[in-house]
Amino acid sequence: VDMKFGWWRAVPGSLTITGRRLDSPAPPATGDVPDGYGQQGFQASGVLFPTEGCWEIVAKAEKHELSFVIKVPSTRQPGTHD
Repeated sequence: VDMKFGWWRAVPGSLTITGRRLDSPAPPATGDVPDGYGQQGFQASGVLFPTEGCWEIVAKAEKHELSFVIKVPSTRQPGTHD
């Protein structure tokens, strides 16, 4: 599952995004932070979640950090099977 996130950096610095699943083992979530937004202000990004579930996302700019928890839903349609 790939989700887009917008950020506002009140401090200058490059943004990095990481994630870990809290409710089950899984590979880490990965952040994609494109160039072209400068060192401060708005920053678009994408986060790739390898599985559904409960995830903690951590975004860092220099020494500053913000984290949140998000539930990533299943992308399977009701009534279908893998």
